[in-house]
Amino acid sequence: MEDGNLKAKYDPLFVRNMIESALRISLLALLLILSYEIIAPFTVPILWGAIIAMAAFPLVTWLEPKLGGRRGLSSALVTIGIILILVIPAWSVTEATLGGIKHLSAVLESGGLKLPPPPARVATLPVVGESLFNAWNAASRDLPAFAHEHAEQITELAKSLLKRVGSSVLGVLMFVISIIIAGAFMTYAESCAAATKHFFVRVGGLKPGGEWAPLAVATVRNVLRGVVGVALIQTTLIAIGLFVAGIPAAALWTTIILVLAIAQLPAMLIVAPIIFYVWSTADTTTAVIFTIYQLLAGASDNVLKPLLMGRGLDIPMPIILVGAIGGLMLYGIVGLFVGSVILSFFYKLLGLWLAQEAQ
Repeated sequence: MEDGNLKAKYDPLFVRNMIESALRISLLALLLILSYEIIAPFTVPILWGAIIAMAAFPLVTWLEPKLGGRRGLSSALVTIGIILILVIPAWSVTEATLGGIKHLSAVLESGGLKLPPPPARVATLPVVGESLFNAWNAASRDLPAFAHEHAEQITELAKSLLKRVGSSVLGVLMFVISIIIAGAFMTYAESCAAATKHFFVRVGGLKPGGEWAPLAVATVRNVLRGVVGVALIQTTLIAIGLFVAGIPAAALWTTIILVLAIAQLPAMLIVAPIIFYVWSTADTTTAVIFTIYQLLAGASDNVLKPLLMGRGLDIPMPIILVGAIGGLMLYGIVGLFVGSVILSFFYKLLGLWLAQEAQ
């Protein structure tokens, strides 16, 4: 009787369909995995290229009628312009950092670098005060001997710094490739937009999937215009003053100021100590001119934000901060721009998805 029930429950057609479905799903998964492994090296520049294209396409539409409706030519000119505006300063910062490292190494080898003795208050600092005072004091008395004694630690620090610089150089080269890809996206903008919208609709349905493409474009443009654009202009103005005044490690301070500006933190956190340094080392006239210029440059974001942000951003500052720092750690200086954009878009997409679930 039980054997009869088992035979009655056994459905050969169901088993066959189940096995065929499992094989099809396995083959599809294998195809997706192999395809991803093939295109994985190109995913980052393609993603960057899409972000740049969404941000820069209004320039193409503005320039296109002036060139007789030639989309390809207008896209090429915008692409070349972005390379000149963004890549050259990034390369200059990297080159200045390398030059600073070489100069410091040469000065250390020649024995021309002298450190002043540490102030007595350094020894009163909690936890690290005594060890820091002793190390600083030993370096001020005989820097070559101190460097020889701590050669292993200095070598490791130099290797780490050079690795960061090399990562930044690679990031700049990847950015050039991404800008070229962005030019191709802008040339065929309509077909790319239609394909993207169709993909989002297939993934998320007409609602909310149909809203994801406009959301991505709006988020990218708002973040790049209202955060990254303002940060770039403000940092450039401050950096001009640093390099003209001959501030030591100006490239390093410029990078730090750029991180703060993208994170919407006041650049004066770095500029103020530099102003005090100039007052203690330069003549009064130079210090006054430098102070006035840096105060104006540091406050320039108050003028730039109303002009560039349009309707403004409703993205919390920690999201932009984490995106900027995480992007910097992953992709170097170029990641400053991309990280905040990607995380901001994820934040907006998550909010949209949660709102849909709540209905």
